Amino acid sequence: MSAEDTAARARALYEARAKRVPIAPFTDADPALGMDDGYAVQRELVRMLVADGDHVVGYKAGLTSAPMQDMFGVDTPDYGPVLASTVYADGTIVSCDSFIAPKVEAEIVFRLGAPLTGPGITLEQAHGAVAEVMAGLEIVDSRIENWRIKLADTIADLASNGAVALARPVVPTAGCDPRLIGMVFSRNGEIVATGAGAAALGDPVTVVAWLANVLGERGVSLEAGQLIMTGALHAAVPMSPGDTFIAEFDRLGSITLHVDGP
Repeated sequence: MSAEDTAARARALYEARAKRVPIAPFTDADPALGMDDGYAVQRELVRMLVADGDHVVGYKAGLTSAPMQDMFGVDTPDYGPVLASTVYADGTIVSCDSFIAPKVEAEIVFRLGAPLTGPGITLEQAHGAVAEVMAGLEIVDSRIENWRIKLADTIADLASNGAVALARPVVPTAGCDPRLIGMVFSRNGEIVATGAGAAALGDPVTVVAWLANVLGERGVSLEAGQLIMTGALHAAVPMSPGDTFIAEFDRLGSITLHVDGP
């Protein structure tokens, strides 16, 4: 993919984000687009958003479950940046008008207390770098019309990020195994999903090591203080005006997200 095509596709996504108007999948016009092409567009889009005053405060991993990888025909997760403008507190009220086609996912989120520079980061090193763990609710959104995404499309679109609400952090203890953290997810008082930490690549901390190593191959380090979103523990649930979402996590407590509307 040429530099001109990369810039044009990043600009199209930039405008779709600003106007809340979706665009056709890039893979419709060019089915041969792959992972590397998606990341090239992603880097240019991030450059544009940072130039506007936003900044990267961490990274999110997607496609961390086997069913999602099978759906996209891949054997590895993908990633995108977490932007400061998209991070909210527990109990936040959001509006559907801020998104295009939002869905909500519950997941485990870490904050790093030490940097990690891959490649070569081990699971043990990743465990040692984690300072805090939090319950999180991610709003995934797509600037690609009707969620008709293939791998290159979602990667280019910042891994379909929208926003994230975070609960108060918990300092992990020696007896806290993130794989075993259970979660019950409800919408408007009705349970719609359950999950456990092991749904995220077998171990959410494995996601941290994976990110450090993949980013390290691209000359990027994970920094102390950064957030790491480790991937959904269940299938995403559509978000509508007036909804209230609550995810209750073992050991981590609960996280609530309200949607403005009737």
